[in-house]
Amino acid sequence: MNDKHENRATQQPPPSLNRWIERFDRHRTRYVYLALAVYFFINNTINASSVWMEHSRDGTPDIHLWEPFAWEYTSALSILLLFPFLLFAYRRNPPRLARPVRQLGWHLVASLVFAAAHVTLMIAMRELIYALDGSDYNFGPGLREFWYEYRKDAWGYAMFFCLYHVFRLTYSRLKGEASLIAEQETGTDAPSGPEVPEHFLVRKLDREFLVRVAEIDWIESSGNYVNLHSRGRIYPLRSTLGAIAGRLAPVGFSRIHRGLVVNHNAIEHISLQSSGDGEVQLRCGKLLNLSRRYRDTFKQALA
Repeated sequence: MNDKHENRATQQPPPSLNRWIERFDRHRTRYVYLALAVYFFINNTINASSVWMEHSRDGTPDIHLWEPFAWEYTSALSILLLFPFLLFAYRRNPPRLARPVRQLGWHLVASLVFAAAHVTLMIAMRELIYALDGSDYNFGPGLREFWYEYRKDAWGYAMFFCLYHVFRLTYSRLKGEASLIAEQETGTDAPSGPEVPEHFLVRKLDREFLVRVAEIDWIESSGNYVNLHSRGRIYPLRSTLGAIAGRLAPVGFSRIHRGLVVNHNAIEHISLQSSGDGEVQLRCGKLLNLSRRYRDTFKQALA
């Protein structure tokens, strides 16, 4: 039984999975836009056909067949063009426990900007299409129609926000599992060098940030990267979790889970369970899992 368990624990991820992860990372933007385009095509085609059916119930439709498709497809194309703005908004203010009212207000403003841009692009495209047909497009009363569109845009903004962060969390966990096994097999869990940095230079959103080590609350494994959590923000750094844990151990960082490293100075309290596992509550409000595999070493480091 023990041999079977050990073999299962050290089994490498399927080669096909590793190849899929590498391929997806190389073409991630392309795949995301392709998935969105397919979703919008199916969804908005259904919506357009429903509109046409509603206008054709009495057998004498008062619109042309192409009109509902023009309405729906211009809306979808506008959202695709604005999707980089949505990604920026989601990354700029990820969900966290600190300052929830401020976060909600920021996303409310972002959703209004998104809706205004969406309506503007959508109307411009429809005006062009109707002009080519030799007719006029009438959007209707501005404030009423904007409110009608904003309700849908706000719901879409919230839905994409949730999907984006669920996907990001799930995918980082998947990559972390593969990275952890590779780390254990190659022995890279040892410190990469004696130097202890005062800060890390991190590139994010075409900018470079100096992240002070003393301001990092906790570190999370994410495939070939680690996510530095500092002051409510996330900074990706190319490194393995074992390597960075070894480098930062002399300044009060400990590994508490196969995918987590914590700064001792960020800890508010620790809760231990009868099973041997536990939880580490941080001052920022984050609750981290403490694995029994690292519990004793962690307690020794704190002592």
